[in-house]
Amino acid sequence: MMALVRREHVKATASGVIAAALLAALIVVGSRNLDHFDAALVGYTFATLFAAFGITYRYAMWLQRPPTRLYWRRGWQVFFTGRFVGRNAVELVRRVVLQFAANRFIFRRGHLRGLAHWLIMWGCLIAAAITFPLVWGWIHFATVPGHLDQYRAFVFGYAVYDFPVESWTAFVVFHGLVWASLLVIAGVMIAFRRRMIDHGAVSVQQFEQDILPLALLFAISVTGLMLTASYTWMRGYAYDFLAILHAATVIITLLYLPFGKLFHVFQRPAQLGVSFYKDAGIRGEQATCGRCGAPYAPASMVRDLTAVERDLGFSYEMSGTGTVDHYQQICPRCRRALVGLAQASLWRASD
Repeated sequence: MMALVRREHVKATASGVIAAALLAALIVVGSRNLDHFDAALVGYTFATLFAAFGITYRYAMWLQRPPTRLYWRRGWQVFFTGRFVGRNAVELVRRVVLQFAANRFIFRRGHLRGLAHWLIMWGCLIAAAITFPLVWGWIHFATVPGHLDQYRAFVFGYAVYDFPVESWTAFVVFHGLVWASLLVIAGVMIAFRRRMIDHGAVSVQQFEQDILPLALLFAISVTGLMLTASYTWMRGYAYDFLAILHAATVIITLLYLPFGKLFHVFQRPAQLGVSFYKDAGIRGEQATCGRCGAPYAPASMVRDLTAVERDLGFSYEMSGTGTVDHYQQICPRCRRALVGLAQASLWRASD
């Protein structure tokens, strides 16, 4: 068992090191050998490298668990099934739009809860899409030679777009993090409201899993807005202190990312594979109960669940029961009946 644990950790560590090294190489290449890399942002860069290592390490450990490994493998097998590949590709796009972009699965739990999640998610995605390429030197802006009223956007060192300094394009682009911060703050406030008045949420919430992630996102957004206010309306008052404070909140969040609740951002997409697996199970052969003969679940899922339980060391074999070899071959209704019969048998034995 110890050898297995060590082997899993070695694999996960190697995956994390490869991911961090690959990101570092992309930073060097994308910034044209660091020519467009801002040394003032080196703290952010090392935090993202650590986050890449930690996220990959934890994800690799998660994928090596027997249930996750089986669902991962089955999901890909089902998705690339020959005659269903086209249908699955279309369905994948639909589910990405509805389940992730629109957060339909959260809105089903409550309109305010869904709105909070949607605002936080899109605020973070917009902020990440802007911040990381800038930090890594993949995107930078410069004035157009001979036209000081024009900006030129560069992506991986290539000029892609020119726009006037005083245009709406410039205003929207250079304030992108402001719009992202406003979305996050609105979502965090709605989420905090629920956690203060919803007795069900209050009774089960934990600081490190429920309050801390919201506090970190709120701190990043507020300090970012304070930076904008400082150089826009306050002539740079306290800008250096605010820059350090904002950097600290961002770096702490990046270091926390692989270990806290925010890691579910990277786990959630794997649920799409599970949904395709369920669809295939519904289309396929159904298992029938060994006691009453009624169909109750896809046969493939019953076989896979039985195999996973054995991998985890759980033994639910049923010897001496005729055609039933395993507890999973009995439907839920009959399981409840068997519990009642067993209790009655024990009661009679005690009499």
